Amino acid sequence: MIALPDVLAVISGAAVGLILALIGGGGSILATPALLYVVGVADAHAAIGTSALAVSANAFANLVNHARRGNVNWPCAAIFAVSGVAGAILGAEAGKATDSHVLLPLFAVLMMVVAVTMLRRREADAPHAIVLTRAIALRLIGIGLVVGFVSGFFGIGGGFLIVPGLIAASGMAMMTAIGSSLLSVGAQGATTAASYALDGLVDWRIAGLFILGGLGGGLIGAALGSRLARERGMLQRVFAAIVFTTAIYMLYRSFAA
Repeated sequence: MIALPDVLAVISGAAVGLILALIGGGGSILATPALLYVVGVADAHAAIGTSALAVSANAFANLVNHARRGNVNWPCAAIFAVSGVAGAILGAEAGKATDSHVLLPLFAVLMMVVAVTMLRRREADAPHAIVLTRAIALRLIGIGLVVGFVSGFFGIGGGFLIVPGLIAASGMAMMTAIGSSLLSVGAQGATTAASYALDGLVDWRIAGLFILGGLGGGLIGAALGSRLARERGMLQRVFAAIVFTTAIYMLYRSFAA
């Protein structure tokens, strides 16, 4: 007999995958609250570890599609990813050591920042070639460490931070930054998930079902993407409102507890 949490995990994963395919980065921020309040994962740290694994798998799947379209600057992406992994290791350890009554309100505040960032997102810049210099490499390493720490601490992909970080460090075009960011999202998510898994804070069954749903939702979103291209800005605003509302609910639940 199929248990209700299993069904909810697939549905939640499909919803996150659909959102990611339709509007891009930022959608995975809902993975942890979905696991907590929809699927019913009781422990906040287990929800973070499980969502990190799901986000990582989703990112690597999307990386293949972007690589085929030539949207990945591999040298810049690799440097940022390696430094991000180092930051994620430190961030994951700090996150596990932080009480959930402190961690969840901080996560809610981060969600509000994501919502505002999505509303302020700019259109894609004209593409131009990037020559990797020592100065650019140093900026990639520095920003990657900071973004990786935040990603590991909260168990998120961090695409909404990685994309502007790559642009600020190298000046690459928006679409190239989006494609390149997925290597860091996947690597940092896998690093965070591994750290949490070592302490038994990953629900492998729920993670697998969430990933399965995410792949299905992503396929549906990709099919709808061209039809809804004109409404992408509106969809992004609606999603930002959902993220902000969810953050308020998380703050309420945290302080009510």
